[in-house]
Amino acid sequence: MIISEAVFIMSNTKIEALPKPDYPEYAFVGRSNVGKSSLINMLTKKKGLAKTSGKPGKTITINHFMINKNWYLVDLPGYGYAKRAITEREKWKKLMGRYLLERTNLIYTFILIDVRIEPQQSDLELMEWMAEKTLPFVIVFTKSDKLGKTSLDKALAAYKKQLLQNWEELPLMFSSSSSTGLGRDEILDLIDIQNQDFVNYSSSIIT
Repeated sequence: MIISEAVFIMSNTKIEALPKPDYPEYAFVGRSNVGKSSLINMLTKKKGLAKTSGKPGKTITINHFMINKNWYLVDLPGYGYAKRAITEREKWKKLMGRYLLERTNLIYTFILIDVRIEPQQSDLELMEWMAEKTLPFVIVFTKSDKLGKTSLDKALAAYKKQLLQNWEELPLMFSSSSSTGLGRDEILDLIDIQNQDFVNYSSSIIT
């Protein structure tokens, strides 16, 4: 997929205020400082589209971007920031729960994982919850360029082993790097395929 246009649409904290669900939508979520904004900028090749910050937990709103005038990329609030107040964390859970369950045009949620860090409880709990709710998601291992091939392979194997303790089948997984562009083509190819299915499905309903 060639991204010719990426435009910020809106930012809010109310599900009722989100754009109409008339285009396929893909959400990106992860622990604070996982490199989400950098990944989004890498995917769109538009530096500064998603704001990056050295302060964990800065993104506290649902941010919609229109890509190529035919699909939404959504930057979701980061989670797992220990210094965030309990009330804020509970607000995040409620907002995200509603978004993930009620957004009818949401095709995939990309859950970002820092490949250098061992499996975190907050990540595992989110994936377990989404699996229970039968919500499709993809795991994207970020910062893969920070490890050598042997260390990367070991880290990925360890994560898969952890997941297979409770799951019979693993979700889709991609390794990525915002510095080298690793994973960009694979992620965008997946989105491109799903967009075609969305268009075909919508057409069949109309006719």
